[in-house]
Amino acid sequence: MNHTRRMRLIPLIAFNMVTHALAQMAASHPQPQVQPKGGAPVADFVDVAVRAGLTVHTNIDSQRTRHINEMTGGGVALVDYDGDGWLDIFIVNCGPANAPAEQLAMNHLYRNNHDGSFVEVTEKAGLLHHGWSQGVSVGDYNGDGWPDLFVTYYGKNVLYRNNSDGTFTDVTKATGLLTESDLFSTGSAFVDYDRDGHMDLFVAHYVAYEEATSHDAGNGDSCKWRGIPVLCGPRGLRGTTDTLYRNRGDSTFEDVSGKAGIPIALNYGFTPLIADYNNDGWPDIYVANDSTPSLMLENNKNGTFAETGVLSGVAYNEDGREQSGMGADVADFNGDGLLDIVKTNFEQDTSTLYLNRGNGTFDDITFPGGLGVNTSFVGWGTGFLDFDNDGWPDILMANGHIYPEVDALHDTSFPQRKILYRNKGDGSFEDVSLRGGAGLLLRRSSRGAAFGDLFNSGQTNIVVNNPSDRPTLLVNRMAYKGHSLTLHLVGNAANPLAIGARATLTAAGRHMISEVRSGGSYLSQNDLRLRFGLGEAAKVDQVEIRWPDGRVDKLTNVAAGAIVTVQYGGKMTSTPYRTLPSLLQ
Repeated sequence: MNHTRRMRLIPLIAFNMVTHALAQMAASHPQPQVQPKGGAPVADFVDVAVRAGLTVHTNIDSQRTRHINEMTGGGVALVDYDGDGWLDIFIVNCGPANAPAEQLAMNHLYRNNHDGSFVEVTEKAGLLHHGWSQGVSVGDYNGDGWPDLFVTYYGKNVLYRNNSDGTFTDVTKATGLLTESDLFSTGSAFVDYDRDGHMDLFVAHYVAYEEATSHDAGNGDSCKWRGIPVLCGPRGLRGTTDTLYRNRGDSTFEDVSGKAGIPIALNYGFTPLIADYNNDGWPDIYVANDSTPSLMLENNKNGTFAETGVLSGVAYNEDGREQSGMGADVADFNGDGLLDIVKTNFEQDTSTLYLNRGNGTFDDITFPGGLGVNTSFVGWGTGFLDFDNDGWPDILMANGHIYPEVDALHDTSFPQRKILYRNKGDGSFEDVSLRGGAGLLLRRSSRGAAFGDLFNSGQTNIVVNNPSDRPTLLVNRMAYKGHSLTLHLVGNAANPLAIGARATLTAAGRHMISEVRSGGSYLSQNDLRLRFGLGEAAKVDQVEIRWPDGRVDKLTNVAAGAIVTVQYGGKMTSTPYRTLPSLLQ
């Protein structure tokens, strides 16, 4: 571990209170915003949500927000819940906290019609549940091969068991996940942290439940932004700790947070991001925290974790300052075989790009990496995607303010456009947002974003949850010369969804890696299938699958342009990509 670099960071951490004070002063003076360059289009993202039938509005009244729990929800899940080979859409909803129970918001499930449209099937699927939802993740807690849904709430979380017939059952109490007290839960992710074959569950929490509504907007030092009275928090509100639930193997869970070494320090937790960051075959947990240092929980391989956020370099930015972390994603963006992290943050700060050095440490390369140009956005859902099939993962970010009052300022706004960074292939990115299509320029106050191939066409589509508005469904209509390949991994009997499996591809002399992951982005769930842009390579020379139990399967000469299903043991089938439905062209 590169302790020399970390030791240089210690004095900054020791004077964190001073740093925070300076940061607060800087927050009163907007940082320069670099406008992206114009030029030839690089993508043609358009919003097809209305054509596709995604018409539900979230219930929140964005112009009358009084408390912080009214601004944090908005997860999305892309999941093939009925096993027909097509991704469906689950949209988390939220509503006024002081409304009667029967008037609280209801989540919505849209079934894919295979023709570019969706139909709302929430009631038919047994998902009617009123409450103040926050986020969602997908896993298979009972190992039956069907994806289950875990939905976090401001209140009590819910685990829905997939009944394999198009319906779900609330099994929260039966599985031991029904908490005695109400909680302000946010992000979640299923993870087999002890590699016993059973899916465990990690849940992040934001502020103490009662604190979320105990301070009225505009009253107190933590209830102002740039001199404007706004809703309170998170600073000034009591934080909380995260929870790790161990799956006992009998479809029940136990809280093992203490014995597993989950930190007891109070944080404002948002998005957990599961990945094998140090390439040792065991899943680690990064947690993007708001206004408190982010966490890196390194797996000790014995059922416990060590919190190494400071030593690994991901707790703070390069200045030794905590940030307002919201969403996060992971990818090997520079092709060195190591998983790197991108994190979205609040306005008057940049997003953060952490480069994995491979020795247990990361470097903040936000500015040399090209992400230091945007400071006027509040970032939420984010994801790596190779939109142009050149073999280099790009980045998309969904943005939106939490304070409607900022529309009175001249340099920011409540609804905001999206950001698209194109990977230049040299370790840096270029902001091409103005050249990416009309869908990126739509101004919304967005939150969660989920990435996946909704139409089995070989593209990455993005569904964005917009509180107080209908969702956005982005489709890229531009054609590219490069090829791509999608891997659908089917695990063994204990973990059929293959969560935690890693795929390593070799094509035309290049190496690419990705992992099957639950949770991420911002309180959301991406497609569990792994998509790789291949550039000019029409085939993959070798596909190596490292399954969660350590088994390795290898395939050779795999043709591009298809969804390739690989079963545990190495059996492979291939289905060519489909043409994008005419409804959406």
